[in-house]
Amino acid sequence: MKLSLKKTLAFGLVSALALNCVLFAQSISGSNPESVGAGSAMMSLREVSVDKFEREGSWYVHISPDDGVISARLFDGAPSMKEPLKEDEGHEDEDTQVLGVKVDFFRRGIDSFTITSGRPLPIEGTVKTVSMWVCGRNQMHDMYVLVQDYFGKNFELYLGNLGFSGWKKLTCVVPPSEDGVHGIVQSSVYYGDKPGFKIIGFRVDCNPEQARGSFYMYLDDLRAVTDLYDMENHDEDDMLDNW
Repeated sequence: MKLSLKKTLAFGLVSALALNCVLFAQSISGSNPESVGAGSAMMSLREVSVDKFEREGSWYVHISPDDGVISARLFDGAPSMKEPLKEDEGHEDEDTQVLGVKVDFFRRGIDSFTITSGRPLPIEGTVKTVSMWVCGRNQMHDMYVLVQDYFGKNFELYLGNLGFSGWKKLTCVVPPSEDGVHGIVQSSVYYGDKPGFKIIGFRVDCNPEQARGSFYMYLDDLRAVTDLYDMENHDEDDMLDNW
């Protein structure tokens, strides 16, 4: 009786191992060798300039009239730690201004204000990160990037907290869409190859305890890191789907 039970257990173990080997072999043989390493090899990441805040009147600011008064203007200056892009080397004298924003709060409360571009700022390729130099005044307000995807859906990305003094480069990651339907979709094989990522502006959610008196902040050098692989490897004899 005991011998029969041992034989049964041994047979079951051998069968389970054989089945696992078959399934493992199927998963290996069924993989596509062309997709191996595609996540890293088929990329051409490049940092590009989106806006340098050099044009007066191209950004608009807004706050609820019940919360305070807001204004914006350009000032001479720039963060000393900022490094120019390779294509901008030798032209530093063309990037000499920053955007200043001033908010006068009426009372302490749960307030927010927006800084929006006069037109959406499209970025070609697949955007990976968005960065900007911000001069804070050590107040614990939270800043968000307002973006629009390929289908015109609006999203917000957390850029960072403004609880610091002086200039600081804030960066946020753009999460990829896993299925091309949900999340921030940046491209579609069904609707052409137009830029699918646009920056609309920014929103600052104010800390209720510090939203009083006057608040000053300055912005400069809005950039993005984007994957331009598809654009740079587009065949010369291949037509563009933009008609």
